[in-house]
Amino acid sequence: MLVNKFKPKVNEVMFINTHCLLHILEGSGGLQVDFKNYFDWDDKIIFLEKGQYIKFLGDDFTVRRIDFPDEALFKDKQVRVLFKHMVSLGYINFEDCLECQKYLNESVFGAPKDIIDVSARQWFWQNPFNAKPEEYHLIFDIKEFIDEKYREQLQNADFKLLFESSGLNPHRLVNEKVGVTIKGLLKNKRLTESKKDLVFSNKSIKEIAYDHGFSDPAYFNRFFKQQTQKTPSDFVRDTGIDRTDDFATHLFELLHEFHTTQREVGFYADKLHLSVKALSTKVRQQLNVSIGQLIRQQIILSAKRMLLQHQSIQEVAFSLGFEEPGHFSNFFKHYTGLSPTEYLQSKKSNQ
Repeated sequence: MLVNKFKPKVNEVMFINTHCLLHILEGSGGLQVDFKNYFDWDDKIIFLEKGQYIKFLGDDFTVRRIDFPDEALFKDKQVRVLFKHMVSLGYINFEDCLECQKYLNESVFGAPKDIIDVSARQWFWQNPFNAKPEEYHLIFDIKEFIDEKYREQLQNADFKLLFESSGLNPHRLVNEKVGVTIKGLLKNKRLTESKKDLVFSNKSIKEIAYDHGFSDPAYFNRFFKQQTQKTPSDFVRDTGIDRTDDFATHLFELLHEFHTTQREVGFYADKLHLSVKALSTKVRQQLNVSIGQLIRQQIILSAKRMLLQHQSIQEVAFSLGFEEPGHFSNFFKHYTGLSPTEYLQSKKSNQ
């Protein structure tokens, strides 16, 4: 097990060559994993699988990384749930996991299996898909099958024949619990791996099409444009993953500094010397989220931190620029599903 504490360079692509755990100790802004941007990373331990990549969209992150070189460890069906991402990042809530806190606060770490076992128990306790153990095993059997066979011309009957002995309907189960069809999981896998080859390899579009199970390059082009609204060539040009662009860094710095007093998009547009329309378009293109969502996420993030630091609801409300505590409580519940009091109670009940 290799443990490393580091400050990642902004927008630098880090390729994951071994299964690893990332605990973000501090930072502001977002992060990107396999072309998906995430902004709700606070209070989470993130798990990444070999073959993925991550880059940080802000320049003030401090991260602890633990690498697990023993590949045999991840054949365990209880462990794979952490690393086999279905539709989003694999993570556990750090503040809810006292065993994780104890382990990561030790000056000398124990065996790698210890933190993996603790994390897996926490993941199943969180029960993100509200499923039974036998349902989880089938869901992740399907995910493994897709990861291994996605280049082949898979049909619905292939899944039915393979998993019918479970007594469960695999298509209905995945759709109900994960919120996507098996066909959707297969499409997502092909699309993600195709994107990686487009951006990070020197393969031609023809080679990529055949390598990832498409019958011909023309069909691949149609599929890619249908899924991304861009041709493969346009995607490579617009992604610009190897170019230095400080836009996101500057935006996150502004949000971090002014979110308690400035909620208007026009303020941030002026600071970045852009029109409101140009700022909104650029944020949507680069981060796949709206500027309004970024402002709200920063407010919620600060609110959670202050609440956990035992500041009163009134103090938090006024610190974040709300005229009345009631306005803040309504805002918080609308975007988190919990009132500030319910949020604090949920944290206490998990300790």
